Amino acid sequence: MRALRTRGLRSIPRDRRPGVAVEVERTYILLRAMPPQIFIFAGLPGVGKTTLSRRLARELRAAYLRIDTIEQAMRDEGLSVRGPEGYVAAYRLAADNLRVGVSVVADSVNPIRITRSAWRDVATHAGVPFIEIEVICSDTAEHRRRVESRAGDIAGLGLPTWDDVRNRKRDPWDTRPLVIDTAGRTESESFAELLGRLSGKA
Repeated sequence: MRALRTRGLRSIPRDRRPGVAVEVERTYILLRAMPPQIFIFAGLPGVGKTTLSRRLARELRAAYLRIDTIEQAMRDEGLSVRGPEGYVAAYRLAADNLRVGVSVVADSVNPIRITRSAWRDVATHAGVPFIEIEVICSDTAEHRRRVESRAGDIAGLGLPTWDDVRNRKRDPWDTRPLVIDTAGRTESESFAELLGRLSGKA
């Protein structure tokens, strides 16, 4: 069995049990058949957010917008990124994709009310549904290990320290996001829960 390499979560073999495979494929078909929508991820660095959001985009054949990538591209071109510049670019790209019928997976820390509201506004203006997904790691020791052992996958982008992560400002939610806790779980276990929760919203 081929092992899946993950960022933030443990690597495990792909589960090929017939019953599991059939159920997973059924969920993919259901989600792919849905009208265009935006999946708005949120979560601190090291919780497994990028692992799950990237995999969801790949499986649903959706556009994948990652704030870290956009912001680092801006820096590489000599632009200053001190505020919402990367988010604003992502909002516009998301709107373009939604208008042509392509679902969007938005991968960002999304820590404050203004960014969460702005993502929802993108969906509202495009006339499509949205699903907010907060990824957490409730085990502090495990979360710290992930943060301190991570390897970067974006050239030139510095990774946050554990102090950076734990001191990150986060506003309380004024909506009720779908919460996925990755503590003590493999990527496949967390992703299976995500798919199951999403299929319940289909």
